[in-house]
Amino acid sequence: MDKLSCFHCGDDCDSSVISFNKKNFCCNGCKTVYEIFSENDLTCYYDLQNAPGSPSIDIQGKYDFLSQENIIEKLTEFNDDNIQIVTLYIPHIHCSSCIWILENLNKLNENVTSSQVNFGKKTVRVTYNLKKVTLKAIVLLLATIGYEPYISLDDFKTGQQNVNRSLIYKLGIAGFAFGNVMFLSFPEYFEVGEFWLEQYKHLFRWLMLVFSIPVVFYAGSDYFISAYKGLRSKLLNIDVPIALGIAVLFIRSTAEVIFDLGSGFFDSLTGLVFFLLLGKFFQQKTYTFLSFERDYKSYFPIAITKLHSNGNESPIQVYDIKKGDRLLIRNEELIPVDGILINGKARIDYSFVTGESETVSKLSGDKLFAGGKQTSGVIEMEALKSVEQSYLTQLWSNDVFNKNKEDGFTTLTNAISKRFTIAVLSIAIIATLFWLITDASKAMNVFTAVLIIACPCAIALSAPFTFGNLLRIFGKLKFYVKNASVIEQLAHINTIIFDKTGTITSHKKSTANYDGEVLSFSEEQLLKNTLRGSNHPLSRTLYDILDEHSIISLNHFEEHLGKGIEATYDKNHIKIGSASFVGTKETPLLNTTVHVSTNNHYKGKFTFFNSYRKGLSKLFNSLKKQYDLVILSGDNAGELENLKKLLPSNTKLIFNQNPDNKLEYIKYHQSEGAKVLMVGDGLNDAGALAQSNVGIALSENVNVFSPACDAILDASKFNKLHAFINASKSAITIIKWSFALSFIYNIIGLYFAVTGQLAPVIAAILMPLSSISIVIFTTIATNILGQKIKKNNKNNEHK
Repeated sequence: MDKLSCFHCGDDCDSSVISFNKKNFCCNGCKTVYEIFSENDLTCYYDLQNAPGSPSIDIQGKYDFLSQENIIEKLTEFNDDNIQIVTLYIPHIHCSSCIWILENLNKLNENVTSSQVNFGKKTVRVTYNLKKVTLKAIVLLLATIGYEPYISLDDFKTGQQNVNRSLIYKLGIAGFAFGNVMFLSFPEYFEVGEFWLEQYKHLFRWLMLVFSIPVVFYAGSDYFISAYKGLRSKLLNIDVPIALGIAVLFIRSTAEVIFDLGSGFFDSLTGLVFFLLLGKFFQQKTYTFLSFERDYKSYFPIAITKLHSNGNESPIQVYDIKKGDRLLIRNEELIPVDGILINGKARIDYSFVTGESETVSKLSGDKLFAGGKQTSGVIEMEALKSVEQSYLTQLWSNDVFNKNKEDGFTTLTNAISKRFTIAVLSIAIIATLFWLITDASKAMNVFTAVLIIACPCAIALSAPFTFGNLLRIFGKLKFYVKNASVIEQLAHINTIIFDKTGTITSHKKSTANYDGEVLSFSEEQLLKNTLRGSNHPLSRTLYDILDEHSIISLNHFEEHLGKGIEATYDKNHIKIGSASFVGTKETPLLNTTVHVSTNNHYKGKFTFFNSYRKGLSKLFNSLKKQYDLVILSGDNAGELENLKKLLPSNTKLIFNQNPDNKLEYIKYHQSEGAKVLMVGDGLNDAGALAQSNVGIALSENVNVFSPACDAILDASKFNKLHAFINASKSAITIIKWSFALSFIYNIIGLYFAVTGQLAPVIAAILMPLSSISIVIFTTIATNILGQKIKKNNKNNEHK
């Protein structure tokens, strides 16, 4: 009697079969999961593959500890009165159906806002409504549908996982089998008659078959799985020819042994898998190295203001924050660490973390979470722990908050390798048919050798290793790029748009003169404290210039992007910004001005004498040969004549642009075919940075950590912008050269393979060697590129 399989998990039902809706289940748990899916119209889950679920287990009472507040506090990465966020490690994640069901948790429980799967790390990040569902309920839901999380209470972490050593195990088995098969093949290689006796020949051949079975079905299983999933999705991925080559070798060799036709190709088969895995192991180690450099050494240049016990304020890098430090958070600044609110009125926007745009009010003593943005003036907080840079990296790369700039953008690798697999399969089939007609004994060798030697692994590796290494080099040079795609898009831009204030000007060296009615002590105090809450470059400059005054807590603070700021203290009201904002007429001037009014009475204006960044004119003159240059400023046209003298004649100068105007300007030119790079200060320019093909935020002791930007450039490296763009273009050239080397290798290899002069085992050795050579070439080339940028930096500094 045939055993019945569970419709949900695929396990044998043994003696206890539960039937429901004409389907068989091994236990009530699997039946319950199926019922849940049916009730929520999610039975298409089973269309993704047969028996995709995991056996449900008895979890009654297992997660009662998740009701304890101290444990919840440790496990969750975000936890306020309404929303909790937790990242859970799910060991059972293994295929596309897993991703599908885990990212549709909101259909199983409407109180789940979102769930994102990181397939590589086998984690799911769940955001849910705390008032209606608990962490325990989320974990039980996951366990019920067969995706029980791994939670370690030893260190209160949910993402803790053991090192995945499966590749090492597979490599070991393939190497062991390869060595033994080669040893057993020696007598036949050398035709040593006294050792190759009739009574041992069949034994040796069957032993080689036995050794090859775990190699094919365990060590090489990933290639078959990947190829199957690709074909099921109607895609010919790079693993299809490899899997086909392994299968053909195994079937042909097995048939030869069973029917006593020969010794087969078990040496080639085991050698192929061994060297493929050796190449994969090398790639994995290199990726791990690049990931380490990226996550732990390329710190973003985010600064925050630290308050000292003597009342002084000083900017510090976020990764220098220690537990107990008192921090000043200005309007529109990101909270870098978890802490306690000490002073001020907090209105926190957690959309950066949760996706919910509604602001949350906090009172003194309340806990503040890293990733929130203060939206109502200045606050003071005490840090509860040091910053976790990896958490900030995660926020910056969070797909929920990223505008997908890759829509309609085809990467170089995809453009070249799209038809590669079809070409290889065609060549293999044609060559095999030719040899079947002329010399059938060579046909199988030719077919296998072509599939192996023409593997596009080297092509697939070129871009990731080139861009990955360049990301690391850029980070060391204080240019922090979000991901590899940004570098590739940076190489294609043809239009560069700059903001003026805080971008091409530096507030560190700017000075200002006041012209107007004398401000009273209380007005000066209100002005100083209002400026203290703003991060705008002009606000920071004016704040530094004005005399010291005692700190007061404002009753009201509001910043109007592109216009100005206003605040109230007791019965006094102040407005600081453009002439129209404060209620006076604009007068033409040659310099930037900031106007002030108190209690609806115009007081006067501060005229700024801007200090332009070092090397600005030289940078623009080098850029003008290749790019359309635009200055898009929210300030008045006071600096028009100065900029005309300083910048190339073909630079467009546009003033009085609010944030919406900047965004629409970029959108219009993109519709005309422009590939736009926007360089701004990360605050007023958030919309423009998000709309552009590449958005770079300039950092100058200011917290510019924004989901809108694709890269952060340290202000001290502003004059090296052209060098970074050129390096991105050079990276494309390096990839093209590596493609060319790969094609040359393939053409030579295919010649010997098609003509029957290349044994499959030699092809198996050459293929990973070609991949390794490509990695070495791209790494050396990008390192040379990095050295050139460093050398140019040093030469310019000496000049």
